[in-house]
Amino acid sequence: MALLVARGDPFLAPLLSSHVFLLQFMDSILDCVKRNVADILFSKTYIHPHPRICEQNGLALPLEDAVETQQNWMAREDCLPGEDNFKNNRNPKEVYNVLDGLLKGNLERLKSMRESTDVAGMVDGGYNLVANHEDHEGILRNLCSEGKLGAALWLREKMIQRGAVPDIVSHNYLLGGLCRSGNLEKAGFLFADMLKVGPSPNTVSFNSYIMGYCRSNNVDGALYLLSSMVSCGVQPNRVTRNILVHALCKRGLLEEARKLLGQLVNEDNDKATSDLVASTILMDGYFKNGNVLEAVCIWDKISQEKNKMDVIAYNSFIHGLNSNGDMRSAIGAFCQMLKKGFHPDVFTYNTLLRGFYEGGKLCEASHVHSIMLLMGVAPDLITYKIIIRGLCAHGDVEKAYEFLKLMLEKSMVPDPSIWNCVIHCYGRCGDLGRALFVRDQMLAFGIAPNVFTYNALIDAQVKRENLSDAYLLKQEMQQNGLFADVVTYNLLIGAACNLGRTHFALWLYDEMLTRGCEPDIITYTELIRAYCVRGDLNKAERLFEKIQKSGIPINHVPLKILVNGYCKMGQLNLAFNLYKKWLSNWN
Repeated sequence: MALLVARGDPFLAPLLSSHVFLLQFMDSILDCVKRNVADILFSKTYIHPHPRICEQNGLALPLEDAVETQQNWMAREDCLPGEDNFKNNRNPKEVYNVLDGLLKGNLERLKSMRESTDVAGMVDGGYNLVANHEDHEGILRNLCSEGKLGAALWLREKMIQRGAVPDIVSHNYLLGGLCRSGNLEKAGFLFADMLKVGPSPNTVSFNSYIMGYCRSNNVDGALYLLSSMVSCGVQPNRVTRNILVHALCKRGLLEEARKLLGQLVNEDNDKATSDLVASTILMDGYFKNGNVLEAVCIWDKISQEKNKMDVIAYNSFIHGLNSNGDMRSAIGAFCQMLKKGFHPDVFTYNTLLRGFYEGGKLCEASHVHSIMLLMGVAPDLITYKIIIRGLCAHGDVEKAYEFLKLMLEKSMVPDPSIWNCVIHCYGRCGDLGRALFVRDQMLAFGIAPNVFTYNALIDAQVKRENLSDAYLLKQEMQQNGLFADVVTYNLLIGAACNLGRTHFALWLYDEMLTRGCEPDIITYTELIRAYCVRGDLNKAERLFEKIQKSGIPINHVPLKILVNGYCKMGQLNLAFNLYKKWLSNWN
């Protein structure tokens, strides 16, 4: 503090941040060290005796102290053997002794000044410990929200060391962040610390920890936490039961979920009605398990509580009926939904559209789409994907492309799967030009083709017997950093076999193995056909035996090709023996 008074610099006022002062002081220390080193290493020491000149160089009273200290050290016999030796021989060891002393003194002075500055900042700056504690809690919560959990844990530890324990809200932020990131080990340590030191966990704390266990598929641990929750005197709420019911249904433990739901509802203070969310989750679990009867029973129970019904419950019921193929009941639930004054959302219409397209009812699907627009519900990306896929599946590629253009007009850029669907449908219909045009349009909108895009184009080329162009597409695919998969090779090998280019088919098979692509039953079937075309039935039969030993699921097609090959060559006995061998292996 004496240095502050001596310098009289206005920037060193107590209200100024201590960081600026420390930087200025360190700069002065470095200048001082440079001059002292120069004085020691050269024969003539130059230090201006006037204190104001020293002050202009960045150091006032401490420089005079440093010079005086240097002269005292130089006069000591244990430091310097003699004046002549210092002036003439320049012993490096003695020089470093002087430097070491100077640096130690300056560092000690810096440490004391930093401590005095911190104290002055807390006193003169008027820092409020309570406000500082609240600021730290806010910082801790922000760190948790940003996913910086390590820094948040460090800040919590420092706060506890200073006797300022964060509140329960801050701990819940931290516990929830750890559980969401899957770090249950640290979450467990934090939870145990809360039980031991405080603050005591509340319902939100237990729910976050239970959710963490459910996310990691550890339902047993979540149920154990539920029992601990009750023993600690913390009452489970509806969020608790929803989390546990969802976790049990996800694992297929529907009866356990139903029992737990009934138990928690009975223990709840609100016993008039069951929880709609938990009941909807349980109903959805029964639908996914194929138990439509139990799901409908739960729905009937929910329907009796008219004040508890909502759009999400209707959506779950309609989706469950649609998934189990009962579109008639799904339409009935949709009409009932409208009669009761509920407005279907985009999820409702998407469910109905998917059901109609999968059932091949294009007119009904078009009618639902019209109702959707009349009700003012805007189609989303999933809506267009369902419509385009449904139309392409039934060969109406031109109408599908109209919906694709409609998406582009609405600034909704389709994902690669939608583009690939239209390209594949054009190729399947034999319109290679339109398929390539859509591919170019895809590139123009910044969507990079993937393996499925190239496979669709290769399939279109193969259907037109353009084997060379199809292979060039495979080469282009590899140049773009994409690797051919088993579908790519199957298309090329099958085309080569159909065109009688068996050598090229076998070469593709070797390349396939070299690149680490595992053949499937389609690959082997095409190769057996290639060997039969060449008349090499022995290799074809050996390959057939290899398929049987490999454990690949096999059908009757390879056997049929081999039997036909033997029959064409007039070797009926070999064909019959092969058939008997296949029957024995099949049984």
